[in-house]
Amino acid sequence: MPDVINGLMQDPTPQLEAAFQAIADREMRELPFYRPQIPVRACGFQRFEQQWVGSMLTPWMLSLLVLPGPGETWQRRVVGEKLALRLPCGDVLFSVGEIDGCGQYLAASLMSPVDKHLTAEQMLDLAENSVRMALSLPVADASEPANPGRRALFRLPQRS
Repeated sequence: MPDVINGLMQDPTPQLEAAFQAIADREMRELPFYRPQIPVRACGFQRFEQQWVGSMLTPWMLSLLVLPGPGETWQRRVVGEKLALRLPCGDVLFSVGEIDGCGQYLAASLMSPVDKHLTAEQMLDLAENSVRMALSLPVADASEPANPGRRALFRLPQRS
């Protein structure tokens, strides 16, 4: 097995959907938390800092995924190893995964198992929105000090 993983030149959506559908068909269907009405869908994949970032929805989980982008080379890691990445939404803990047809990827679980009260449409919306939220810049209240000192906590706001 090579020591490096080369980046994917194209959007990984079709490969991810095929690979996870194969897992669904072979291994997951009979498990009690499997929700057959939820589709296998790779959602919102886009390049962010030269990597592919998106979410993976399956009948058993929703995860944020990162795969190497065009021209990128990743060091091969041990499956299950943890890595923290700083995204615009904040620090996110990922685990190394590997799947036939896609190679190694990083995954952060967002929901596992899938909530049984949510419909397929709601889960698809959640999958799409989770990528947008992960890659959105955080919003801060400009009227509050960025790092208030102890004294600032007791000071009255100044009037204009």
